[in-house]
This record gives sequence, structure tokens and C-alpha cells, in this order.
Amino acid sequence: MPMAAADIEALIKAGIPDADVSITDLAGDGDHYAAHVVAESFRPMSRIARQRAVYAALGGRMGGELHALQLTTAVPS
Repeated sequence: MPMAAADIEALIKAGIPDADVSITDLAGDGDHYAAHVVAESFRPMSRIARQRAVYAALGGRMGGELHALQLTTAVPS
């Protein structure tokens, strides 16, 4: 069963409390999303560490409930 965008956003915000999260359904099927995650807590992290933090917040749902996620991370400007 596909995940709802609101559920993805809630999981990321629960794992990264200072995150500003935008989710876009890329295919209209509830299975392929893009996430743009901005957080001050990302500042000392490498790009790979930021992505790992987001995947950790998703709690292992990637590849199962959540089929595809195009991920962009950033720090506030």
C-alpha cells in the first residue's frame, strides 16, 4: 500500500524536528515522491549524512511502503 505525502512529511519532521519539508507526488500514484528537506541541523553534515538522516527518519520504509523518493536536502540560507 502506498504512503501518503502527509505521512512521509510527518515521519521526517518527527526524526528531524527542525526540518522544513516539502513533498511532491511525482507520478500521481502515491508511490513516487520528491522531498525537499531544509534544516539548520544539517549545517555540519555532509550531503550524504543529510540523506542518511532523512532515510533514518523514514524508519526503513524505503523500498517497501515507500517505493521511490527523489531527495534534496539543504540548510537555511
